[in-house]
Amino acid sequence: MKRLVFAFLTILVSPMAYAVNVDFNEPTLIRAEKIEYDLKSETIKTTGKTEISNKSGQKMTLSDSYLTKNGKDIDGSDIQIWLGEHVYIESDKITRDGDITIATDATFTACKNCDSFGDAWEITSKKIKHNLDSRMLAFYNMVFWAYDFPILWLPYFDMPDPGVKHKTGFLTPNLESTNKMGTQINIPVYTYISDTHDATITFSYLTHENPLFQLEHRLNGSHSEFRTRGSFTHNREGENRWHVFNDDIIELGENARATVFLERASDKTYLQKYGFYNEQPYLDSGAKVEVFGQSGYVVADAHIFQELRSTTRRYSVPNGNILPNIRAIYQTTPMFASTYATFMGDILGISGDGTSTQRVIGEARVTSPWTLWGGNRLTASIATRYDIYNFDDALMLDGDIYSGMKNRFLPSGYLEWGLPLLRPGVSWTQVIEPRARITTMRHIDESQFAANNDSVGALLSDATLFSNNRFSGLDLWENGTFADYGVRWSAFNANGKTIEAFIGQTYDFTKREDTDRNSGFRNGQSDYVGRIEYNNMEWLNVYTRFRLAKDDLALRHTETNFVFGTRRNFVNLGHIWSRQFYDAQTQAETIHEFAGGIGIGITDRWSVRWNAIYNATNDNFQQHNGALYYEHPCYYLSFGYRRDNAKKADYVGTTTFQFRFGISVDGKHY
Repeated sequence: MKRLVFAFLTILVSPMAYAVNVDFNEPTLIRAEKIEYDLKSETIKTTGKTEISNKSGQKMTLSDSYLTKNGKDIDGSDIQIWLGEHVYIESDKITRDGDITIATDATFTACKNCDSFGDAWEITSKKIKHNLDSRMLAFYNMVFWAYDFPILWLPYFDMPDPGVKHKTGFLTPNLESTNKMGTQINIPVYTYISDTHDATITFSYLTHENPLFQLEHRLNGSHSEFRTRGSFTHNREGENRWHVFNDDIIELGENARATVFLERASDKTYLQKYGFYNEQPYLDSGAKVEVFGQSGYVVADAHIFQELRSTTRRYSVPNGNILPNIRAIYQTTPMFASTYATFMGDILGISGDGTSTQRVIGEARVTSPWTLWGGNRLTASIATRYDIYNFDDALMLDGDIYSGMKNRFLPSGYLEWGLPLLRPGVSWTQVIEPRARITTMRHIDESQFAANNDSVGALLSDATLFSNNRFSGLDLWENGTFADYGVRWSAFNANGKTIEAFIGQTYDFTKREDTDRNSGFRNGQSDYVGRIEYNNMEWLNVYTRFRLAKDDLALRHTETNFVFGTRRNFVNLGHIWSRQFYDAQTQAETIHEFAGGIGIGITDRWSVRWNAIYNATNDNFQQHNGALYYEHPCYYLSFGYRRDNAKKADYVGTTTFQFRFGISVDGKHY
């Protein structure tokens, strides 16, 4: 018989024995053909094949064993040790000294029985040492085998056993190669601080540039979450270049939450050059506090922006920092019938480039929905709003620079009608709903306001119809009466498949000033807008929204999203096309862009994916990337590339190649 003492057993014997198994207080389980328990010596003797497992799921198989109290001594033969579902150690001799278990002339694999034609990888070693206290496996004079072929020899290697959730140490390196910075070797080190606190530090060596250092820090509290990512390099031009992204969420009781966010980079092109860029046009830093209840919501936030775009034309974000923005909404319970009131307050401050604007808004609205005979739905709403502005050297719409106070009183109201008509069917249920709304809005005060505000004008779409304000923000305000009308048709079945179509239009009774030819709005009838969607809840989802010219139904704007397939085999395509005009007679450059991807599962383990953004207006790819993946239960690898065609300041797009490889132990990647 072979004598072994193994660290993972902690056997607290109860005075109960069964013919097939014994369940101990610690819950350790023994299964055997026959089990005998000696009350006097407090020992267990098994006959035939024996299996011993502990509470973490690790187990040992042997034959004709002898166990003493608390697992101090175990005798047996044909020793096999399972540390996980596919994690396996086999040895002719295993001994224990305290917390140290040593297996000599041993074989270790985390891929036992994963493939019918052989283990994908295994490690043979003259000695394997397992430390129960540190939960580490150390290999001496080891050889790494892949499908029975020797691949790598190392004099020493260690790794945590599969029962360890977190352990400080090196992670699998990966390689990248670019046509600007040469080959990049990334060496990550995982640092375990506690079960809720850890970090990953990555050292990147580049052949054509100075080293890059990266840090990712994670901390979870009982009511908080902190995440930080950053990088730093001192490049060959002598410049310090860096970035830091931080997101913190702190729960302040059941009805309040605070968020702190930070996004900063050393310059406009650093994120693109080093691969941290996600097409974000600007970086946003600030903080937010939210207080919410059953009928009310208050949010206070502040934003400091860092522009990443190289041109100076106006964008859809405020030209300056937001300090602060406070918004509160409260809705009453029904006052009578279904009639309720909504109160809104908004405070906004924008500052930058030597100018500043502060705005205070108060609004009260009463909404009364009714369901009448025949299923007719009628909703009436009236609102009153008062704005106060303070300007400091602000550029006004007429081109003047103004400092001082302005105010305005803005009453509005609407009446909306709808009639959903339901037609049940054997396989499909159909709903058709005509809908109309008439809205009136008025300026009763000074109407001249600054050029820098939270609104960028209006763009007619199906989402714009039937809204309280057709502009994107609060600073710009309609001044007149208009009607929205349209019809929606939808159908659905018991399997969850849905089809929906909508078409509508708006009509301005009041002449609009400076109507943008590209907005879709006109004096009188606007363009037609609509959407079509189909979803079979399995392998196809198509959504498109469009705008048609009111005179000849010529296509003016379309956005389409198409998803076909499953998680492994799919095609997705996004498309945007928009006809642009300088004026009523002159056509400008048309916006035309495709974004899409494809995934193909070649086999159960091999797959390929490719994504791209193509600018059809300029006839070039903005970017594209692809990769070949292999996912095995015991290891993984991928080889991919990324091409960026952007040109900005000192940055010119590059091609990057990346190779990743690692082993898996019971689903964990190393």
